[in-house]
Amino acid sequence: MILLGLVALAVPLSGQGQVEVKDDQGYAFPLGPAPQRIVSLAPNITEILFDLGLDRQIVGVTRYCDFPAQAAAREKVGGLVDPDLEKIRALNPDLVIAFRGNPLPVIQRMRGLGLRVFVLEMGETVDSIFPFLEKIGRVTGRSDECAALAGRLRARLGRVDSALRAARTRPRVFLALQGMGLWTCGRESYLTDLVNRAGGVNIAGRIVKRWINYSREQVLEDRPDIIVLLVKTDRDFAPARDWLAGQASLESLPAVRRGAIHPLDENAASRYGPRLLDALDALARILHPECFETPPNASGRAFDAPDRALTKPAVCSMY
Repeated sequence: MILLGLVALAVPLSGQGQVEVKDDQGYAFPLGPAPQRIVSLAPNITEILFDLGLDRQIVGVTRYCDFPAQAAAREKVGGLVDPDLEKIRALNPDLVIAFRGNPLPVIQRMRGLGLRVFVLEMGETVDSIFPFLEKIGRVTGRSDECAALAGRLRARLGRVDSALRAARTRPRVFLALQGMGLWTCGRESYLTDLVNRAGGVNIAGRIVKRWINYSREQVLEDRPDIIVLLVKTDRDFAPARDWLAGQASLESLPAVRRGAIHPLDENAASRYGPRLLDALDALARILHPECFETPPNASGRAFDAPDRALTKPAVCSMY
């Protein structure tokens, strides 16, 4: 069982004076000089590397790594489940950072080829992002930059927490994947914690799974106050909303009757990285608009102006 969200343990290697750090598979990864040629095997890892100022060191990314814009200029090494080992090897990386979803046999083959591979697992809570970032800072030689990034993210989290102290209710939320029927997240997904931290209750949070194909009967029984659709673009939201609202069996839901169906940026919410705090802020503004001076914009992105005032003296009634 992969350990989630633990702070990297640094241990001297006997007789060598070196230090090693364990990845989330328990693999002892020896630290050395800061890597100069890094391959990222997941979009969230790529975003973090750019946030740490490693633009020049990133030589390879997956075809799904589309943020920030500079990622498009990097060599593509396949996808999450089908990384191209020959391309990766040809790039001569001194660090490959893998993530949940990369097949274990592929990771083992890379190590068999002599590649330095560090594997990370996503956590189950918003706060787990901090030890996750710390590990990346350690293996990339950017611990100071990582600490500064974590400090900025903690400040955002603190502002949201402060704003939500005025909330008096916790609306029942159904978080749905756009274009996938009624798929939603359960207790083992960090998205359930995201809903909780935003001042809501995930109606599927009692189910001990990461993802659940929810039945219409169960949604009707749980009667969500608000429905949030994870969508990739603004254009995706209207047809997804109209499809859901047009289902005759769901017309009686409080959220559908009141038109309380909202978008949330899928990439920000589903990539376990710094933009998770963007998604949290946007979600909190949807669930408790009276606690904030401004609502989320149409796409559910909330940090276009991150330094704006967050709170006003109000008691929230309602995501």
